[in-house]
Amino acid sequence: MLLHGLSLLAGAPGQPGGKTFHATNPSTNTQIEPAFHEASAAEVAATLTASAVAFTAYRQRSGAERAQFLEAIALEIEALGEPLIQRAHAESGLPQARLIGERGRTCGQLRLFASVVREGSWVDARIDPALPNRQPLPRADLRRMLVALGPVVVFGSSNFPLAFSVAGGDTASALAAGCTVVVKAHRAHPGTAELVATAINRAIVTCGLPPATFSLIHGGGATIGIAMVKHPATAAVGFTGSSAAGRALFDAATSRPHPIPVFAEMSSLNPLFILPGALAERGAAIAQGLLTSFTMGVGQFCTKPGLVFVTRGPDADAFQHTLAGLLPSAACGTMLTSGIREAFLEHRATITATPGVQILAAGSAAASATRTEAQPSVATTTAKNFLAHPVLATEAFGPFTLIVVADTADQLAACATALEGQLTATVHGNTADLATAQPLLATLERIAGRVLINGFPTGVEVCPAMNHGGPYPATTDTRFTSVGTAAIFRFARPVCYQSYPDALLPDALKNANPLGLLRLVDGQPTQNSL
Repeated sequence: MLLHGLSLLAGAPGQPGGKTFHATNPSTNTQIEPAFHEASAAEVAATLTASAVAFTAYRQRSGAERAQFLEAIALEIEALGEPLIQRAHAESGLPQARLIGERGRTCGQLRLFASVVREGSWVDARIDPALPNRQPLPRADLRRMLVALGPVVVFGSSNFPLAFSVAGGDTASALAAGCTVVVKAHRAHPGTAELVATAINRAIVTCGLPPATFSLIHGGGATIGIAMVKHPATAAVGFTGSSAAGRALFDAATSRPHPIPVFAEMSSLNPLFILPGALAERGAAIAQGLLTSFTMGVGQFCTKPGLVFVTRGPDADAFQHTLAGLLPSAACGTMLTSGIREAFLEHRATITATPGVQILAAGSAAASATRTEAQPSVATTTAKNFLAHPVLATEAFGPFTLIVVADTADQLAACATALEGQLTATVHGNTADLATAQPLLATLERIAGRVLINGFPTGVEVCPAMNHGGPYPATTDTRFTSVGTAAIFRFARPVCYQSYPDALLPDALKNANPLGLLRLVDGQPTQNSL
């Protein structure tokens, strides 16, 4: 498929000119055609203004109409076929099989949100009818529901060029809520972004929606991205990426004359605690599972376990010996970009150069810079040293994990307490371990958005019960998730309608309940009409 290398602004290509850039194939370190043109400041401003105008019309579309739109996007993405997979593979270095699965996840979550808005109860309709005879004062008729926030700026993610990018979970949930969307394409996979954006645009035409319901902008995050966040039409931001970039966007959003919410998913070490009984019973199996988990996708998953805590003893020694024996066969892998590789090498070097840290083992093959490769490795330190050097709680985004050996259970608990916010935390234990692990689990519940027992955190199921978020610095808003149907709530706000005539109320709040929603009426859930 031919790519024009231009932004897609309210259904029309942007203007060529200004700065250009190319995607790079990380496995060959070669540029990929065509050149992509950065949008101008004027184009950014005009696009967000148009998005605000389109929002006025799009937010009025019914849940059924928005569902049809989301399903149309999924069909158009699937219709792109093999060229989409090939382009994403060339730009990211990710295996084609992984990208085919990611495309399935992308289309699956679009269809999942379609089912949510078609059913409609997500709006959380609440009705307290008037009580004119109540003493000492009557009560007015009060009705409350969630409504769309407004235009949402979404930043494409480097590690998921499909499922967390142009038509990923942020875009899908924002469109489902009734928001218009402007995506800032990730510079690592602009061709993939353009292909998906054209699919969304075709769905807009098919469904007869305003062209500015969706736009795609090319440009730098520090310039174009900040300008998008600061534009007065922007109502919310969705981001997945580094702590530095996420915090910069958050600070820009909160420094506006009218601050806006930012959901930035950023840094997480995803600590894994292996209790003594589990080590004794299945230490070798846990070692194999850990290796698979922290090297999966060359360690470029936000849920990669980057810290492992054990209590000193023969079983802990055997676990480390087993893991060290497995590492030499672990292959190097191509990372997403040279910048990500350089950051990984820098952060890993900082950790391993800290006094009291030793390299336990590494893959036997050397990593090739030409192929943007990283070598899997494991280091080890003591809990006392970990607590004395906060730098050891730095995320190294790549195939590396640090094993921390505690002398006592109290020392293990102190390490858990010292941790900052995380996306996940995991405990491996047998029945006896878990019977006494409640204090540890309670600590992990306070710092993590998802707590696992006897599993590994890599692999995030897209379903209603999933929570993919956590206290800062895992995210900038611990109340929400970026995965699962609850992600829609990031882009909605409550409105209470007081003493409204029935004819003026949204359908979700009308007496007849024409949408058949489950509503809270006088504090009781019911689908009945009033």
